[in-house]
Amino acid sequence: MARTNLSMSISADGYVAGPDQSEENPLGVGGLAVHDWHIGPNKDHPVNQQVMSDMLEGMGATIMGRNMFGPIRGEWAESDWRGWWGDTPPYHCPVFVLTHHRRDPIEMKGGTTFHFVTDGIESAYAQAEAAAGGRDISIAGGASCARQAIQAGLVDEIDLQVAPVILGSGERLFDGFQPGIPKLDLVRVLHAPGVAHLRYRVTR
Repeated sequence: MARTNLSMSISADGYVAGPDQSEENPLGVGGLAVHDWHIGPNKDHPVNQQVMSDMLEGMGATIMGRNMFGPIRGEWAESDWRGWWGDTPPYHCPVFVLTHHRRDPIEMKGGTTFHFVTDGIESAYAQAEAAAGGRDISIAGGASCARQAIQAGLVDEIDLQVAPVILGSGERLFDGFQPGIPKLDLVRVLHAPGVAHLRYRVTR
């Protein structure tokens, strides 16, 4: 059965991005450290490779927020921004970007096309579901996009890659939820040097 998976790297104090996000610090000040598990010296550890494979391979569509796509704010105007990932992004599937401002799709190498959705998470999900053709859907972040997807009841499982890092401020994943919502069952625990990989199933 197809699943909708939310996968995010997170600090030990619950932040998925540090403060003051910018083009120079796309994950906020200090935020890059929570991603050391897949960009640092232990990126080739078998457990980390397994988690990366789970996150990216076989996905039929991906949804992300505008802040994750790039640092541009407001109208796109004549911006030529095409994402952080170069000419061949790692998604290899249609990617639906939540935004308040219209923009034509951007086709990249490797099978990734960025589509810009202005009418909310439910519309983005419906488009992703149609594009996925029965395959899994990834909610890639950032924090606001992830919260919207959880609140809309669209997420089946949440993978958290917990780093031994304290950011102190920034964007939290679970801000704004009522106690006990979402209800989670811990279904997998993996670990590699410097990271704990936790998988929760969202129960309804």
